[in-house]
Order: sequence, then C-alpha cells, then structure tokens
Amino acid sequence: MKKTLLFLLICFQLTLIAQKNCPVENNSFKAGEQFNYKIFYNWGALWMEAGEASFSVFLNNMNGRNVYHFVGLGATYPKYDWFFKVRDKYESYADTLTLKPIRFIREAREGGSYLHDDYIFNLKNNKVYTSSKRNRKPSKLDSISITSCTNDVMTAIFYARCLDFSKYKPKDTIPITFVLDGEIFPSYIRYLGKETIKSDLLGTVRCIKFSPKLIEGTIFKGGEGMVVWVTDDENKMPVYVETPIIVGTIKVRLFKYEGLKNEINCIVPK
Repeated sequence: MKKTLLFLLICFQLTLIAQKNCPVENNSFKAGEQFNYKIFYNWGALWMEAGEASFSVFLNNMNGRNVYHFVGLGATYPKYDWFFKVRDKYESYADTLTLKPIRFIREAREGGSYLHDDYIFNLKNNKVYTSSKRNRKPSKLDSISITSCTNDVMTAIFYARCLDFSKYKPKDTIPITFVLDGEIFPSYIRYLGKETIKSDLLGTVRCIKFSPKLIEGTIFKGGEGMVVWVTDDENKMPVYVETPIIVGTIKVRLFKYEGLKNEINCIVPK
C-alpha cells in the first residue's frame, strides 16, 4: 500500500511536460479539498474491502510565505492487520504558484518494517537534502542532484492534475521525474484516451484514462499494469484505480469528496 499512495499518488497522480521547462497553472484544486477512497483486495475469487486512503490539501505558512500542504494517508482496517498491517502518511509542502516541492515527509509502517524520510528541496542549487531512517538503523543523511522539474511523489500527483490532456493522443507518453527512497526515477504515464465508467458515488461519468509506469516494490509489480481514471473536467478528480500487485489485484474507489475548486460537469445524464 506504500505505492497505493504512490498511485493515488503517481497517479493522480503524474508528470512533467518538459524536463527543462515545466510551468503549470493550477485550475484544478484549492485548499480545503479532500478525497476519500476504499481499497479492495482480490486474491483468487475473493474480493474484500481491506482499507482506506485519503488525500487532502491545506494552506499553511512556511517561513513567511503561503504554501500548499498535501497530505496522503493509507491504512488497512484493523481486522486485516494480521495479514499485512499498513499505516502510511505522506506529506508535501509546495509553492502555491509553481507547485514545486519544498519539503517531503514520509512515515510508513508496513508489515514489520518502518521507514521515515524527510527531504528538503533547494531548487536554486538543484539539490535535495535527505534524511532517511529504516527500521532501527540510525538515520542516514545525504544529498541528491536534481533538475528544476524534479518532484516528490505527492507534488507529482497534483502537478499532473493541472495538465491539459487534450494536447495528447492515445498511447502518447508523458515524462515525469520524481525522487523517492533516495533515488531519482525518470518515468512516464501513458495516456490511454477517454472512457465513460460507472461510479457508485457519481453515477455514469466521463473520464480521462492513463497508465503510470510503476517501480517494482514490495507490493506493486513494475510496468504499466496500473490504470487510473480521473474526471474529464477541470477538477481531474481520481475516481477509480485498478492494478495488479505481487499477489492478487487492488481496486481503489472514490467514496467521498469535498472542497472541489470547480463544479463537476462530466456526469452523463440518466
């Protein structure tokens, strides 16, 4: 589920139009927005509602300037903790005009492992300074060279929601670069076109469909197996995600939202 967030995340989160020039205009979200998701897990013929995830946007003050504070939470339900307990929290602080990252914090408890990351971005010097802790080992300090368009996984999500997908054709790839686990990952999302789907919350809704290239980890398989559907309007609200994992399949469904910046105008009338 570390990378269920990294969907919901990279997903939603996901991309850089150009690695040398990546301005963005935010017409898609505002402070006060929150999305809540139910996570379903399939193993064989059995589907079970295994946990929940949420993404929230706050407006904070950091060193005298306003910044966005993005928060992603993911957890298994206590009744499934015996199988694989997850308690994850991802946070990013970003410039309100450019959405460029300022600080990224991750605290994850998954199964019997624990990790804590704290990254400080210095885009003027194209550096990110990292503090990383794994289980009971001492924290490790390091610095990584980055480009001016490097994101963390949370800012990548919100940056992607500001993209104009009308510029792309089905099967086009859109590059994204992000830093995670002390490494730089050049990746991409593949635009798959538009599709109308049914949502328990919204009804029949027109969506933009894409597949982010994932990094293989403890839960997710690498490659383009994950598919994401976001609303085909200015909100670009992620409503559904489906992905194979190392063992089984995960589906993620939106069940609650609040604080949208724009009206939803992609619902198909009955």
